[in-house]
Amino acid sequence: MAAPKIIARDLSMEYQARDEAGREERVPVLEGFDLQVREGEFLSILGPSGCGKSTFMNILAGLAHKTGGDLLVDGKPLQGINRNQGVVFQGYALLPWRTVLDNIAVGLEIRGVSKAQRLETAREYLELVGLNGFASRYPHELSGGMRQRVAIARSLAYDPDVLLMDEPFAALDAQTRETLQSELLRIWDTHKKTIVFITHSLDEAIFLSDRVAVMTQRPGRIKEIFDIDLARPRLPELRNTQAFVHYRQRAWEALRDEVTDITREPAAAATHQNWQSIATLGGYRIGV
Repeated sequence: MAAPKIIARDLSMEYQARDEAGREERVPVLEGFDLQVREGEFLSILGPSGCGKSTFMNILAGLAHKTGGDLLVDGKPLQGINRNQGVVFQGYALLPWRTVLDNIAVGLEIRGVSKAQRLETAREYLELVGLNGFASRYPHELSGGMRQRVAIARSLAYDPDVLLMDEPFAALDAQTRETLQSELLRIWDTHKKTIVFITHSLDEAIFLSDRVAVMTQRPGRIKEIFDIDLARPRLPELRNTQAFVHYRQRAWEALRDEVTDITREPAAAATHQNWQSIATLGGYRIGV
């Protein structure tokens, strides 16, 4: 059996905060977090609000630093930003002064790819996400679903080994969300990237994934991981089957005890997340 693509072992993360009396205290976010992600799999992470899902994603993306444990990618300790990972956040993080085509090409540009080659590649991914005819538009001229398509195309254009997706469809309406779920599976089936996908939606996790990992309340750790043994390709009608309902019930049983008496992580922990994702595309920092 091939070695896992990603290994998190006894991972921990904490930050400094002040209590109501103004005293500094250490707040653990992750503790004893263990997870292995297989090469080419689609793995979703479910958990209650504030459990550390996004914190783990930010550590994996190189946007935050662990305070303990090990995090390996391809058998090597992760040091800072991994150039072989693409990141898609909920907030799109598109550059508003660039056209759709130039947004898709930005990761290639900062890698030093020639203009002709990067525009050719950007057009290929523009077509892949179904946005032919929108190359010259600006982000403010697009719907939310279209902006997220651009964000996905941008992350795929520089051919990363791993795609990290932190609730990318959470802000979309139900119809657009289901459409983009199917589109993401079509793209994944074509390219077979390793995908780590964070979501609050049980249905979304089951519909998309090979495996689902369920986290505990904060400090977050992996409570349970189970396989989703549903045939691919997956059509929308799958959600109406008894097998789908079975997996949804299993996910809810694992999650149910974790969604009571929850306190959310302070918003400051994720304040710079979206703009940092722009500034670190493809493992390179760029000015914003």
